[in-house]
Amino acid sequence: MTTTQDITISLPDVLYQKLKARAELTQRSVEAEALDALVASVPVVDELPADLEDSLAQLSLLDDEALWRAARTSFATDAARRLEELHLKRQREGLAEHEAQAAAALVQQYERVMLVRAQAAALLKQHGHDVSSLLRVP
Repeated sequence: MTTTQDITISLPDVLYQKLKARAELTQRSVEAEALDALVASVPVVDELPADLEDSLAQLSLLDDEALWRAARTSFATDAARRLEELHLKRQREGLAEHEAQAAAALVQQYERVMLVRAQAAALLKQHGHDVSSLLRVP
């Protein structure tokens, strides 16, 4: 069972009005919107590297236009090509240590891009946007 704590905070009117407008768009309470904003800016999971956690938390500060750009970010074509080459070589003959390290670094880069995209899409969805276009394969 998860325990919770009640708190009372004073918000600047402009922030309250934004939360209220978002709540109306999503047909939720202002409290639910405030909690989502807090969770987005202070991730509960401690398993992510600090720099990635910070990057994901910064997304909650972006406007919707910037979130759409983040949600549409793609893994660099040359990096994807190199990762595919290393994957195929691993299957055929194995990789040298430096190649295995390069592959691991590329996988980490790919995962970072995907996490940022997913978090940006989740925030857009919370803002009341239809994000189904992000699921289509180009």
